[in-house]
Amino acid sequence: MKRNKFRQLNQKEIETYIAKHKLDAQRTESGLHYVIVNKGEGKSPNSESNVSIAYIGYLTNGNIFDKSENLEINLSVVIEGWKEGLSYFKEGGEGILIIPSHLAYGNTDYGAIPGGSVLIFDIILNKVF
Repeated sequence: MKRNKFRQLNQKEIETYIAKHKLDAQRTESGLHYVIVNKGEGKSPNSESNVSIAYIGYLTNGNIFDKSENLEINLSVVIEGWKEGLSYFKEGGEGILIIPSHLAYGNTDYGAIPGGSVLIFDIILNKVF
């Protein structure tokens, strides 16, 4: 019951954010929303790919919780929202991932991220290895 309530609250928060920022976002079956600014060219990653990515991660209130100019990471160790979201881009692609809490850290606090938070990432997929 609590999980469904979080999903409903996250969905409402996401819809409000998208409307406020006039984003043309796509919604996937899982509840992830994404905006493609530039799809990119070349390889697309899968859930096991090594990638180089530049990103800024923030909450819907604009508070930044993380950023990197060049993070090299295997997608097998990232949150589900990144695994799914990055698959919509190719190398050089840019966009926004809007990730509900059930595809991120759930209702558990994680560092500067309060439990139940919607996470937003401005991303550039630099390279797929």
